[in-house]
Amino acid sequence: MTGDLHTDRQRAESFGASAERYDRSRPSYPPALVDHLLGLTPLGVDVLDVGCGTGIAARLMTDRGASVLGVEADARMAEVARRRGTPVEVARFEAWDSRGRVFDLITAAQVWHWVDPRAGAARAASLLRPGGRLCLFWNIGSPPAEVRAAFEQVYREVAPEADGFSVATTYSRDKGYEAERAGIRATAGLSGPQEHRFEWSRTYTRDEWLDQLPTHSDHITMSPGRLQRVLDGIGAVIDRFSGEFVMAYSTLLLESVRDRTTP
Repeated sequence: MTGDLHTDRQRAESFGASAERYDRSRPSYPPALVDHLLGLTPLGVDVLDVGCGTGIAARLMTDRGASVLGVEADARMAEVARRRGTPVEVARFEAWDSRGRVFDLITAAQVWHWVDPRAGAARAASLLRPGGRLCLFWNIGSPPAEVRAAFEQVYREVAPEADGFSVATTYSRDKGYEAERAGIRATAGLSGPQEHRFEWSRTYTRDEWLDQLPTHSDHITMSPGRLQRVLDGIGAVIDRFSGEFVMAYSTLLLESVRDRTTP
Protein backbone atom coordinates (compact mmCIF):
# COMPACT_ATOMS: atom_id res chain seq x y z
CA MET A 1 0.00 0.00 0.00
CA THR A 2 1.18 3.51 -0.68
CA GLY A 3 1.07 4.48 2.99
CA ASP A 4 3.91 2.04 3.75
CA LEU A 5 6.20 2.79 0.82
CA HIS A 6 8.00 5.62 2.62
CA THR A 7 9.60 3.05 4.95
CA ASP A 8 11.35 1.31 2.03
CA ARG A 9 14.30 3.68 1.79
CA GLN A 10 16.17 1.48 -0.68
CA ARG A 11 13.42 2.03 -3.23
CA ALA A 12 12.70 5.60 -2.15
CA GLU A 13 16.30 6.68 -2.74
CA SER A 14 17.05 4.50 -5.77
CA PHE A 15 16.06 6.94 -8.50
CA GLY A 16 19.37 8.78 -8.65
CA ALA A 17 20.97 5.73 -10.23
CA SER A 18 19.13 6.71 -13.42
CA ALA A 19 18.81 10.45 -12.89
CA GLU A 20 19.55 11.60 -16.45
CA ARG A 21 17.31 8.93 -17.94
CA TYR A 22 14.60 9.87 -15.44
CA ASP A 23 14.73 13.51 -16.51
CA ARG A 24 14.47 12.81 -20.23
CA SER A 25 11.94 9.97 -20.18
CA ARG A 26 9.44 10.49 -17.37
CA PRO A 27 6.12 12.08 -18.37
CA SER A 28 5.51 15.74 -17.65
CA TYR A 29 2.27 17.27 -16.34
CA PRO A 30 -0.61 18.92 -18.21
CA PRO A 31 -0.79 22.69 -18.60
CA ALA A 32 -4.23 22.72 -16.93
CA LEU A 33 -2.64 21.41 -13.73
CA VAL A 34 -0.03 24.18 -13.73
CA ASP A 35 -2.80 26.71 -14.37
CA HIS A 36 -4.62 25.40 -11.30
CA LEU A 37 -1.52 25.41 -9.12
CA LEU A 38 -0.43 28.94 -9.93
CA GLY A 39 -3.65 30.69 -10.90
CA LEU A 40 -3.57 33.86 -12.93
CA THR A 41 -0.83 35.63 -10.97
CA PRO A 42 2.14 33.25 -10.57
CA LEU A 43 4.68 36.07 -10.29
CA GLY A 44 5.88 36.29 -6.71
CA VAL A 45 4.41 32.95 -5.62
CA ASP A 46 6.89 31.17 -3.34
CA VAL A 47 6.80 27.42 -4.00
CA LEU A 48 8.49 24.57 -2.15
CA ASP A 49 8.64 21.48 -4.38
CA VAL A 50 9.01 18.43 -2.14
CA GLY A 51 10.96 15.52 -3.59
CA CYS A 52 11.63 17.62 -6.66
CA GLY A 53 13.70 14.91 -8.31
CA THR A 54 15.31 16.28 -11.44
CA GLY A 55 12.98 19.29 -11.47
CA ILE A 56 10.38 18.21 -14.03
CA ALA A 57 7.46 19.85 -12.22
CA ALA A 58 9.59 22.66 -10.76
CA ARG A 59 10.58 23.85 -14.23
CA LEU A 60 6.95 24.04 -15.33
CA MET A 61 6.21 26.38 -12.43
CA THR A 62 9.41 28.40 -12.85
CA ASP A 63 8.62 28.91 -16.53
CA ARG A 64 5.32 30.46 -15.44
CA GLY A 65 7.08 32.97 -13.18
CA ALA A 66 6.89 31.29 -9.76
CA SER A 67 9.86 31.25 -7.39
CA VAL A 68 10.56 27.55 -6.76
CA LEU A 69 12.86 25.89 -4.24
CA GLY A 70 13.29 22.13 -4.33
CA VAL A 71 14.03 19.76 -1.49
CA GLU A 72 15.26 16.32 -2.54
CA ALA A 73 16.62 13.34 -0.59
CA ASP A 74 18.83 12.02 -3.41
CA ALA A 75 21.86 14.19 -4.17
CA ARG A 76 22.20 12.66 -7.64
CA MET A 77 18.69 13.76 -8.60
CA ALA A 78 19.28 17.17 -7.03
CA GLU A 79 22.40 17.71 -9.11
CA VAL A 80 20.47 17.20 -12.34
CA ALA A 81 17.76 19.60 -11.15
CA ARG A 82 20.37 22.23 -10.35
CA ARG A 83 21.94 21.89 -13.79
CA ARG A 84 18.48 22.44 -15.27
CA GLY A 85 18.03 25.62 -13.24
CA THR A 86 16.17 24.61 -10.07
CA PRO A 87 17.77 25.50 -6.72
CA VAL A 88 17.66 22.41 -4.50
CA GLU A 89 18.54 21.56 -0.90
CA VAL A 90 19.34 17.91 -0.18
CA ALA A 91 17.38 16.39 2.70
CA ARG A 92 14.37 14.24 3.49
CA PHE A 93 11.42 16.59 3.75
CA GLU A 94 10.43 15.43 7.22
CA ALA A 95 13.87 16.43 8.57
CA TRP A 96 14.63 19.40 6.31
CA ASP A 97 15.81 22.59 8.02
CA SER A 98 13.64 25.38 6.63
CA ARG A 99 15.60 28.06 8.53
CA GLY A 100 12.34 29.88 9.19
CA ARG A 101 11.25 30.10 5.57
CA VAL A 102 7.55 29.80 4.72
CA PHE A 103 5.74 29.33 1.42
CA ASP A 104 2.57 30.14 -0.47
CA LEU A 105 2.45 26.72 -2.12
CA ILE A 106 3.97 23.33 -1.34
CA THR A 107 3.89 20.81 -4.17
CA ALA A 108 4.83 17.15 -4.42
CA ALA A 109 4.85 15.62 -7.90
CA GLN A 110 4.68 11.84 -8.04
CA VAL A 111 6.45 11.59 -4.69
CA TRP A 112 4.27 11.98 -1.58
CA HIS A 113 3.96 8.18 -1.19
CA TRP A 114 7.68 8.28 -0.30
CA VAL A 115 6.94 10.75 2.53
CA ASP A 116 5.57 9.73 5.93
CA PRO A 117 1.93 10.77 5.37
CA ARG A 118 1.31 12.13 8.89
CA ALA A 119 4.72 13.65 9.58
CA GLY A 120 4.83 15.10 6.09
CA ALA A 121 1.42 16.75 6.37
CA ALA A 122 2.29 18.22 9.76
CA ARG A 123 5.57 19.53 8.38
CA ALA A 124 3.81 21.08 5.41
CA ALA A 125 1.28 22.82 7.67
CA SER A 126 4.14 24.38 9.62
CA LEU A 127 5.75 25.74 6.44
CA LEU A 128 2.70 27.24 4.76
CA ARG A 129 1.60 30.83 5.13
CA PRO A 130 -2.03 31.25 6.24
CA GLY A 131 -4.15 30.54 3.19
CA GLY A 132 -1.29 28.67 1.53
CA ARG A 133 -1.90 25.36 -0.22
CA LEU A 134 -0.48 21.85 -0.11
CA CYS A 135 -0.85 20.24 -3.55
CA LEU A 136 0.02 16.57 -4.04
CA PHE A 137 -0.29 15.08 -7.50
CA TRP A 138 0.33 11.87 -9.41
CA ASN A 139 0.08 10.78 -13.03
CA ILE A 140 -2.12 7.68 -13.19
CA GLY A 141 -1.67 5.91 -16.50
CA SER A 142 -4.00 3.54 -18.29
CA PRO A 143 -2.85 1.79 -21.47
CA PRO A 144 -5.42 0.21 -23.79
CA ALA A 145 -6.94 -2.93 -22.26
CA GLU A 146 -5.33 -5.31 -24.74
CA VAL A 147 -1.91 -3.72 -24.22
CA ARG A 148 -2.28 -3.86 -20.46
CA ALA A 149 -3.23 -7.55 -20.57
CA ALA A 150 -0.17 -8.37 -22.67
CA PHE A 151 2.10 -6.34 -20.36
CA GLU A 152 0.68 -8.12 -17.31
CA GLN A 153 1.43 -11.49 -18.86
CA VAL A 154 5.10 -10.51 -19.27
CA TYR A 155 5.37 -9.52 -15.61
CA ARG A 156 3.62 -12.66 -14.38
CA GLU A 157 6.07 -14.81 -16.33
CA VAL A 158 9.31 -12.86 -15.81
CA ALA A 159 9.00 -10.71 -12.68
CA PRO A 160 5.94 -11.72 -10.63
CA GLU A 161 7.22 -9.81 -7.60
CA ALA A 162 6.84 -6.56 -9.58
CA ASP A 163 3.39 -7.30 -10.98
CA GLY A 164 1.61 -5.54 -8.12
CA PHE A 165 3.58 -2.32 -8.52
CA SER A 166 4.73 -1.94 -12.10
CA VAL A 167 3.79 1.26 -13.88
CA ALA A 168 2.81 -0.95 -16.80
CA THR A 169 0.31 -3.01 -14.81
CA THR A 170 -1.46 -2.61 -11.49
CA TYR A 171 0.78 0.21 -10.27
CA SER A 172 -0.82 2.44 -12.88
CA ARG A 173 -4.31 1.82 -11.50
CA ASP A 174 -5.74 4.42 -9.17
CA LYS A 175 -5.08 3.28 -5.60
CA GLY A 176 -6.86 6.22 -4.06
CA TYR A 177 -3.91 7.32 -1.91
CA GLU A 178 -5.93 6.80 1.25
CA ALA A 179 -2.94 7.05 3.64
CA GLU A 180 -1.96 10.35 2.07
CA ARG A 181 -5.51 11.67 2.41
CA ALA A 182 -5.70 10.47 6.02
CA GLY A 183 -2.45 12.21 6.91
CA ILE A 184 -3.87 15.51 5.73
CA ARG A 185 -7.19 14.99 7.51
CA ALA A 186 -5.34 14.26 10.77
CA THR A 187 -3.32 17.50 10.62
CA ALA A 188 -4.50 20.55 12.51
CA GLY A 189 -4.61 23.63 10.33
CA LEU A 190 -5.07 21.80 7.02
CA SER A 191 -8.43 21.45 5.29
CA GLY A 192 -9.55 18.02 4.21
CA PRO A 193 -8.13 17.45 0.74
CA GLN A 194 -10.17 18.30 -2.31
CA GLU A 195 -9.66 16.12 -5.37
CA HIS A 196 -9.16 17.39 -8.90
CA ARG A 197 -8.38 15.43 -12.05
CA PHE A 198 -6.75 16.50 -15.29
CA GLU A 199 -7.10 14.18 -18.29
CA TRP A 200 -4.51 13.95 -21.05
CA SER A 201 -2.65 11.36 -23.10
CA ARG A 202 0.70 10.58 -24.62
CA THR A 203 1.71 8.25 -27.42
CA TYR A 204 4.75 6.11 -26.60
CA THR A 205 6.95 4.44 -29.14
CA ARG A 206 8.64 1.20 -28.20
CA ASP A 207 11.94 2.94 -27.51
CA GLU A 208 10.33 5.70 -25.43
CA TRP A 209 8.48 3.26 -23.19
CA LEU A 210 11.52 1.04 -22.71
CA ASP A 211 13.64 4.11 -21.94
CA GLN A 212 11.46 5.14 -18.97
CA LEU A 213 10.69 1.71 -17.50
CA PRO A 214 14.10 1.36 -15.78
CA THR A 215 13.54 4.67 -13.95
CA HIS A 216 10.85 3.13 -11.72
CA SER A 217 11.98 1.84 -8.35
CA ASP A 218 10.60 -1.67 -8.81
CA HIS A 219 12.66 -1.98 -12.00
CA ILE A 220 15.77 -0.25 -10.65
CA THR A 221 16.00 -2.86 -7.89
CA MET A 222 15.70 -5.84 -10.27
CA SER A 223 18.79 -7.82 -11.17
CA PRO A 224 20.22 -6.73 -14.54
CA GLY A 225 19.30 -10.04 -16.12
CA ARG A 226 15.70 -9.96 -14.97
CA LEU A 227 15.31 -6.34 -16.01
CA GLN A 228 16.57 -7.17 -19.48
CA ARG A 229 14.06 -10.03 -19.78
CA VAL A 230 11.28 -7.65 -18.78
CA LEU A 231 12.41 -5.08 -21.35
CA ASP A 232 12.66 -7.75 -24.05
CA GLY A 233 9.17 -9.03 -23.26
CA ILE A 234 7.57 -5.59 -23.07
CA GLY A 235 9.34 -4.52 -26.26
CA ALA A 236 7.96 -7.58 -28.06
CA VAL A 237 4.45 -6.68 -26.89
CA ILE A 238 4.72 -3.13 -28.25
CA ASP A 239 6.08 -4.49 -31.52
CA ARG A 240 2.87 -6.54 -31.84
CA PHE A 241 0.89 -3.30 -31.57
CA SER A 242 2.68 -1.60 -34.50
CA GLY A 243 5.48 -0.27 -32.32
CA GLU A 244 3.52 2.25 -30.26
CA PHE A 245 0.55 2.72 -27.97
CA VAL A 246 -1.40 5.56 -26.36
CA MET A 247 -1.23 5.95 -22.59
CA ALA A 248 -4.27 7.75 -21.20
CA TYR A 249 -3.24 9.75 -18.15
CA SER A 250 -5.38 11.12 -15.35
CA THR A 251 -3.36 13.47 -13.15
CA LEU A 252 -4.83 13.26 -9.66
CA LEU A 253 -4.40 16.36 -7.48
CA LEU A 254 -5.09 16.36 -3.75
CA GLU A 255 -5.31 19.98 -2.57
CA SER A 256 -5.43 21.21 1.02
CA VAL A 257 -5.51 24.77 2.35
CA ARG A 258 -3.71 26.06 5.44
CA ASP A 259 -6.30 27.86 7.52
CA ARG A 260 -5.82 31.42 8.70
CA THR A 261 -6.43 30.87 12.40
CA THR A 262 -4.47 27.80 13.59
CA PRO A 263 -1.17 28.86 15.23
